Amino acid sequence: MRSRVPLAVTTSGKPEDSLVARAREAARAWGLPFIPRRKKQPIGPLLESTAEAFITFEREGVSLWDKEGSFSFNPGMAHLRRLRILSGQEGDDALVRVAELRAGDHFLDCTLGLGQDALVAALVAGPSGRVVGLEKSLALYAVVSEGLAAYDYGPESCRVEPVHVDADAYLRSLPSGSFDVVFFDPMFEKPRKSQPAFEMLRRFAEHAPLTSETLAEARRVARRWVVVKGSKYSDDLKKLGIEAEPGSRYTSVIWGRVPAASSG
Repeated sequence: MRSRVPLAVTTSGKPEDSLVARAREAARAWGLPFIPRRKKQPIGPLLESTAEAFITFEREGVSLWDKEGSFSFNPGMAHLRRLRILSGQEGDDALVRVAELRAGDHFLDCTLGLGQDALVAALVAGPSGRVVGLEKSLALYAVVSEGLAAYDYGPESCRVEPVHVDADAYLRSLPSGSFDVVFFDPMFEKPRKSQPAFEMLRRFAEHAPLTSETLAEARRVARRWVVVKGSKYSDDLKKLGIEAEPGSRYTSVIWGRVPAASSG
């Protein structure tokens, strides 16, 4: 029996010609096989015989499927966080507070993931700012980049620029002081109970820990801060010599920051 490929592109079971064309072009751009899907053909047998996971183009958007479930882009909590910021409550957002984000900032998210922190940064940075999101996992990049392309940012926000790349390699390619803030949200060593979308994220995300070498590169690239999100129940930050910032005792997430190398 022919072995399954790790990842492929297909369409919904009721594809229009234009959708098939989009899916074929995306597969070519991502260097993935395109698997045609017959009308009303269920995806389950394709996951058994053809690919371990599918990036699926549907009328409503793009989703990621494997044998455990599916995931499609959703701004989720980022939508509520953006609404609070628009109502003048930006000081209540941990990312905004710790990074000291302001209008016009250039923000580099080295772990784009579901895109939620990048969307918040894009609103605070505003139309004169810039937000770049790096994602090493092609499966996550494909779904989130398509979702971000269709997202209604509104006139108060810049757009998120997703890039499929290894963060360490990207940082090393940049001149010093390229971004005001560099941000990391690496996978926690100890998984937390989470929603299905985050379970999908954990299965497909890059699991390599943030190293002191990459942190040093981030400090070189930053003009102000390198911000790192971690788990209260692990030594994520302590291993990097980062002290957690004061925060709510009711959350399992902690935040730390180190100054840019240029600031001493």
